[in-house]
Amino acid sequence: MSETTQPRISGQGNSLGMNGLEFVEFATANPESFGAVLEKLGFVRVARHRSRRVFLYRQGPMNVVVDADPQALASSTIGPDSVSLDALAFRVADARKAYQYLMECGAWPIPSRAEAMELNIPGVHGVGDSILYLVDRYHDISIYDVDFDFEPGVDPNPPSRHGLQFHSVVQTIETWRTDVWTDFYGQLFGFTPRAGGEEIDPDCVLLASPCGKFGVDLLELPEDLARDQHWDEGFARLKFSTSDLAATVASLREQGVDIDPRSTPVEALTRNVARGVQFGFVQRPGKA
Repeated sequence: MSETTQPRISGQGNSLGMNGLEFVEFATANPESFGAVLEKLGFVRVARHRSRRVFLYRQGPMNVVVDADPQALASSTIGPDSVSLDALAFRVADARKAYQYLMECGAWPIPSRAEAMELNIPGVHGVGDSILYLVDRYHDISIYDVDFDFEPGVDPNPPSRHGLQFHSVVQTIETWRTDVWTDFYGQLFGFTPRAGGEEIDPDCVLLASPCGKFGVDLLELPEDLARDQHWDEGFARLKFSTSDLAATVASLREQGVDIDPRSTPVEALTRNVARGVQFGFVQRPGKA
């Protein structure tokens, strides 16, 4: 899991030495049910946390953590049948230095949940109750080697289906707050608006990470929905890029995943695969 090239923290553009997403984390009280959904997308459960009810799913370069720990869920507003995308982990050059930088910039720290013999991953508050973690992985031993036991007989690095990679997360925001969140991601992390538009959500404002490996798409809720107490700002959707969108969609349908009729030849969207969860898929440029 080590990288061959380590970016440096720089004061120009990429202040944290960001280099992609290390993992995304979902919270749910029903990890088996949601795990079955992830398996339909090509993920494999490769490890289990040594002391918590937390599971690691992986395919290709992507890591998905499923948190079903009762202690963590007790302080959450998540419903018993819901799934919530509640954390992103930014891969950075030096997690400690990146955290200090964010503190100096006014980010809000999160209290550590690490117990004895567990890795303490620094992080700051994101949208809603979400956490934005900082992980450096330029060592022979990864964070997963410290906290997880890998499943015997399971390939710890299963290949990616149709070249799936993390593309972006869609974050719903209240009306007229696009500038607020553009400033948040820009001033703290170096995200910048990027050209192009979404096929399914054309009003999204697209923000690119300073490393160019993923993005955050800001989607303002219509005013009538924004007033609904059941609609809060938060991460609404995880999106993947694929080398062959048509093959990806065909595979999902074979697995029984329902595809939203708004899908297009370059972008597809699942219907809710679990309460509160959708996934998006985007065709990467270059396919004939």
